[in-house]
Amino acid sequence: MKPNFDKRKLVIISIFLVVGIVYIARLFYVQVYQDKYILSAQNNVVRKRVIYPSRGLIYDRKERVLVANDVAYDLMITPNQLGNIDTNRFCKLLNISKDDFIKYYNNARHYSPYKASLFIGQLPKDEFAYLQEILYEFPGFFVQKRTLRRYPYTVAALNLGDVGEVNRYDLTHNSYYALGDYIGKSGLEKFYENELRGSKGAEYVMVDVFNRIKGSYKDGKFDTLAIQGKNLYTGLDLELQAYGEKLMTNKIGSIVAIEPSSGEILSLVSSPTFDPTMLVGRKRGENFNILVNDSLKPLYNRALMATYPPGSTFKLINALVALQENAITTTTQFACNGPISVPIKCTHNHITPLSLIYGIQESCNPFFWQTFKSTLENSKYSKTRDAYEAWYKKVKSFNLGEKFDSDLMYESRGNIPSPEYYDKLYRGRWNALTVRSLAIGQGEILISPIQLANMTAIIANRGYFYSPHLVRAIESPENLTESARKKHKVLIDSVHFKTVIEGMERVAKIGGTAWRAALDSIAVCGKTGTVQNPHGRDHSVFIAFAPKENPKIAIAVVVENAGDYGGTWAAPIASLMMEKYFYGVIKHKEKEKRILEADLIPRE
Repeated sequence: MKPNFDKRKLVIISIFLVVGIVYIARLFYVQVYQDKYILSAQNNVVRKRVIYPSRGLIYDRKERVLVANDVAYDLMITPNQLGNIDTNRFCKLLNISKDDFIKYYNNARHYSPYKASLFIGQLPKDEFAYLQEILYEFPGFFVQKRTLRRYPYTVAALNLGDVGEVNRYDLTHNSYYALGDYIGKSGLEKFYENELRGSKGAEYVMVDVFNRIKGSYKDGKFDTLAIQGKNLYTGLDLELQAYGEKLMTNKIGSIVAIEPSSGEILSLVSSPTFDPTMLVGRKRGENFNILVNDSLKPLYNRALMATYPPGSTFKLINALVALQENAITTTTQFACNGPISVPIKCTHNHITPLSLIYGIQESCNPFFWQTFKSTLENSKYSKTRDAYEAWYKKVKSFNLGEKFDSDLMYESRGNIPSPEYYDKLYRGRWNALTVRSLAIGQGEILISPIQLANMTAIIANRGYFYSPHLVRAIESPENLTESARKKHKVLIDSVHFKTVIEGMERVAKIGGTAWRAALDSIAVCGKTGTVQNPHGRDHSVFIAFAPKENPKIAIAVVVENAGDYGGTWAAPIASLMMEKYFYGVIKHKEKEKRILEADLIPRE
């Protein structure tokens, strides 16, 4: 049978005709109906100017501005539009070297020869004003308005965070950003980047051969408005934060103050600290390197990242678990044989035998060893491991050994040793005596200052907490964050907190281990801790809340390498912080003078 070549030929011609018609129709649509493609065809006369939104502001709890904005200008370059310019004069105007010029140009060209990108960022107003007048002499360059962060008060640097230029990772993982854009690098600036940054706008303008703007393109038909970033409302108290940083001058450590009823962080101090303005402007990179290389590590947020054995502050948790497990009662007494007590010695002589209230007041090590031993040898469990597992679950309910589900950046988890850990360590053969260090907050337990403060808030609340958080609301003071609304309960009945709180109240009175923490007219409930430090002098630790009823503040203070009891340094610092918070002024000037003049940084 003869093939039908005419029919095949007709099919092929038809296919080509259809394809041709499609291309012609598409070309007609692009050229006649879609003006936006003209922008690409007229790059030599039309320029897209990105309009950057102002970042959202950050406020303290009294709506005082902690982070504001200032105007700055970026010098942009479109490499393929770069004309024959006087490079030496240009470098002199910008106070840069010829090598710098080549490096900046190559970076921009590597990003794109056709798209505008950053050449030099963050020009101050005076440099911009002069440069703008003569910029037409340097085709390929233009200036773009930006905003820089400004700090009306130079406090809370680590909490607020900083803003810097995007890196390759940012560009690869988020299409919103272009080379030269800024992004939150740490703290709240990073955590709330999506809320703070807002949305970019765009403006299309006509420029002449000298790169001078001649007017709007198509009467702004393609222009879009920038949308300002959302404001953040924190729970921070500006004055309390500033005072805490002042008290911790020449000391290594941290202060964390929380409002128990809400979980709002009133103050989060890490010392040593630094001036947040160091990480703003063209010297950000240079100053960042200075801070990174500082031997005292000012970029290390000790309040969130440092972990320590809690020492005697942990005795409160052991007491609460023992009460919940019916291992002891509020009237149970244990004898203390003074400094010669075995296997855990007492630090000083006091009345004996003593019950829980006095055990807390005197911070008696043997009393809490017997309490812990009673918990792990509880007759309702057939094995020590089962009793320990019950202890472990209740301790973990205080969010110890866990991160908080909130806006705290780079937070350490800490450690509460699990039953499985001891099974592996001791090959299944261990008992209360094996893990006795846990009775007094030593051994493998590690807790961060923010966890210590939250633990204190739980006791103040008689058994519940809201995750500690910096930002209480976004966009408006009434728009509360999820952290501010979610309530967590611990596995201890509220009835058991009364006796522990009574003991804590005695701690901060004359005769207690933290009498220096007492306030004139407000009942303070506290607990000292002396934390053993294998790398040097012991750490001074103190936790407290006040008032006793309807508490307004819970606080944890850690002074590293202080070499004294918690009542010597940490307790008076906490007392001064509470005095500042409640009264606004300091009445105990001698106490304040002693703390301010103390230099507790170890010297070689």
